Amino acid sequence: MTRDIFKPSGRIQFGVFFQGVNSGTIWKAAESGSQTDFESFRRIVQTAERGKFAAFFLGEGLRLREHLGRPHALDVVGRPDAQTMLAALASVTTNIGLVATQNTTYNDPADLAHRLSSLDLISGGRAAWNVVTTDNAWTGANFRRGGYLDHADRYRHAEAFVETAKRIWDSWETPSGPAHRVLHQGQHYTVDVTPRLPRSPQYRPVLFQAGDSPEGRDFAARQADVIFSAHPKFDDAVEFRRDIVSRSVAAGRGANAVRIMPASEFILAATDQEAREKKDWVRSLQIGPQQAIAYLEQFWGRELSAYDPDGPLPDIDPVVEETSETRGSGFHGAKARHLADQWRAEAKDKGLSIRQFVSSKTARIDSTFTGSYNAVADHLAQYARVGAVDGFNISPWLIPTGLDDVVNHLVPELQERGVYPTEYRGSTLRENLGLETPVRLSQPVNV
Repeated sequence: MTRDIFKPSGRIQFGVFFQGVNSGTIWKAAESGSQTDFESFRRIVQTAERGKFAAFFLGEGLRLREHLGRPHALDVVGRPDAQTMLAALASVTTNIGLVATQNTTYNDPADLAHRLSSLDLISGGRAAWNVVTTDNAWTGANFRRGGYLDHADRYRHAEAFVETAKRIWDSWETPSGPAHRVLHQGQHYTVDVTPRLPRSPQYRPVLFQAGDSPEGRDFAARQADVIFSAHPKFDDAVEFRRDIVSRSVAAGRGANAVRIMPASEFILAATDQEAREKKDWVRSLQIGPQQAIAYLEQFWGRELSAYDPDGPLPDIDPVVEETSETRGSGFHGAKARHLADQWRAEAKDKGLSIRQFVSSKTARIDSTFTGSYNAVADHLAQYARVGAVDGFNISPWLIPTGLDDVVNHLVPELQERGVYPTEYRGSTLRENLGLETPVRLSQPVNV
């Protein structure tokens, strides 16, 4: 087989994405746990490891969203620092990978490379970095430098950052050293560092990336080991795989160099009918009356508490022309007045109340697998056979028990079909994902 021809592995793996408070997680029900207590993290990561999940993935929030000019009341139990939490979880797990979302804009490469190396050594070679970028001044206000990046520069900056971090991790000719001095002088920072830690058992942390723009896809094809994609539906996943293979080969990498794990939600039961009923129950709890009104307020820019959540959409217009980044990525950039007209017409045409309409807008329609354990397993086996994806990064709809159905019932079905691991391949994340040892970098990137 040549390196430019993609070969399906015939298998899939799972990861878990612990987001913090969001519209997809039920967090105000009797069954809900805390989004910040260590016990929630411990319970879900150990369940995932029992199910032979490849990785546990933490999101990052650098600033609380705002709501009508104040911190969002439904967002105040944000996210603990990823590397702190993952270091704690390393002590109560053995095999599962530990993925920290970390921003290239508001970190320094030498410092972040050192902290990720620390996590990699503490965990025995299970650390990973989900590379993200930010360019807005609102987020930057929490940091000394502010939002100093032009939007067009975010990936140029990120690429220089990532390659500098890689060179730091690659500083040893041999695992025992000594390390070489790393120099980088570019547009945004200067680095002169001799690494303080030895190479980890997996050589260096695994790199995840989730950008879906053409620039983001090219960046992932050049730099990432795993793409956290937004393309879980079968035909879309096949096309996304084809595109990433093409970009990877064009970047001088192998057709199988990059793993793809789309975001997903699983609502499962013993029968398809039970699963559909369970889905209705989940949707009713994901968006309650308070969440429904608050969701519209983010677009209207005004208080709407006088409106009945079970009544029609507001007949008044938004007070903003376009929504800002202060409201979060899901709301940023919307043309509010035009959108309100569209939404009122759509809700009236479909006979939807505010709550029903918001639920339809926030539901993970494209990323949800609903059905019996047997039917969903058959469906996922099709993905494995053609290599549409390498796995799925699951966002549980309930914390900390949202993976129980997946691990207790779906995983055994997949294992019976021979498309899911029955044991971990090795002791490191790189081994368990089937990734090759990276090619050592030695030259600086002049960006």
